[in-house]
Amino acid sequence: MDAKDILGLPKTAFPSVQEKKPRAPKEPQRKPDGVSREVYALTGGVGMAPLMPTIEASHLKRRPAVEKEKIAWQWLPFTSSARTDNLQLYHWVRVVNGAPPTGDYHFAKYNKKADVLKYTDEEYEKYLTDPAWSREETDKLFELCERFDLRFIVIVDRFPTDRSMEDLKSRYYSVTRALLIARARSFDEVAGNPLVKETFNAAHETERKRALSALLSQTKQQERKDAEILAEAKRIMETRAASKHTEEAGALAHFDNVDGVSPLSNTHPSSTATLPAAAVNNSIPASLRMLRVYLRTQALDQMVQAASASAGLRVIKRVDQTLQDLGVNLKPKVPTKAVCVEHLELRNEILTLLNLQKQLQNKEAEVSANRENSFTEAPSTPKRANRDVDRPFVPDTVGFAGERAGKRDHKRKTTGRFIDAPPSPPQSKRPRKLKASD
Repeated sequence: MDAKDILGLPKTAFPSVQEKKPRAPKEPQRKPDGVSREVYALTGGVGMAPLMPTIEASHLKRRPAVEKEKIAWQWLPFTSSARTDNLQLYHWVRVVNGAPPTGDYHFAKYNKKADVLKYTDEEYEKYLTDPAWSREETDKLFELCERFDLRFIVIVDRFPTDRSMEDLKSRYYSVTRALLIARARSFDEVAGNPLVKETFNAAHETERKRALSALLSQTKQQERKDAEILAEAKRIMETRAASKHTEEAGALAHFDNVDGVSPLSNTHPSSTATLPAAAVNNSIPASLRMLRVYLRTQALDQMVQAASASAGLRVIKRVDQTLQDLGVNLKPKVPTKAVCVEHLELRNEILTLLNLQKQLQNKEAEVSANRENSFTEAPSTPKRANRDVDRPFVPDTVGFAGERAGKRDHKRKTTGRFIDAPPSPPQSKRPRKLKASD
């Protein structure tokens, strides 16, 4: 018997530790916009009376509630403007809020008709007669063209006589072109029309189809062979372009150094320097030589530009002025081969003359500068006039040995005065500065 029996308590064990239930986390309250942190901390966000009505920014981003559309599909009749018999058909239509769509049939806009011209009996007899075509065949052709909208694949199949597609196209386009020209008031009125501007060529159309058929029927091996041929052709073209560029650069260098002397070089030209015709032929630009036929004046202009490339603009103007002073045209009036050779040779000689004149001016300037320097003395040398102010002129006689007698006697007399005087002590040198290493 224990205390529980005395007290009449049940004999169940009390839990030693009561389990704590986890509390749900409080949702953090966000400080509303427009309220300072101090005011929000004092009021705790409760009982705050707004100064003016406010709307949260999140509500502004929400789309306004729109009533949902009631969409239904209904089986309704329709007519198409593309048909002339007013046939009424049915199809499913999307109906929104009970209002069926209105307007023409949606696919009626794709019904495009070709504008096929029609001719009269008078026009046919006057402009459209052809011995290879009868009137009945022409009428049948235009009827089928209007019916099938120029779909010649179908027209060839439906045509009663055995005619090729190229024959049918040639007849139709020739008749239409003749009608357009005949009905126009002037040819300029229809000159821009494609049927008048470009005539149909049946032979070219046949060759085009044959080439297309041959291309589409090629095997893989033939395609690889064609690709190799194209790659080789491309390589050859690049090689030719590179060699052409090299030839043009060589031609320009030849003109700059023609006769072994550049127009502005410092070397003297040879007395027998000339410009032979062979040099002119070799110096023609490769772009003109590839044309085979070209104007010699054009070649002369390019060769003159190449010959004057190293000269400045002022030198070129002086050459032109010299030619005008000599009474020579800047461009020959009769540009034969011999005249062009002589014209280029004259220009080259004028350039050489101007170069020699420039060199002569430089040499004369050097000579004049040397003469001026020879008469001027160094700044440390005293002037001759100051040395001879207080000394009278005494002519010196030259002895047999080439010495001056006056000076020899003067030396003898002066040396006798100081013969008993002791020699002067040697002058001491200035001590050198000590370096940091010493």
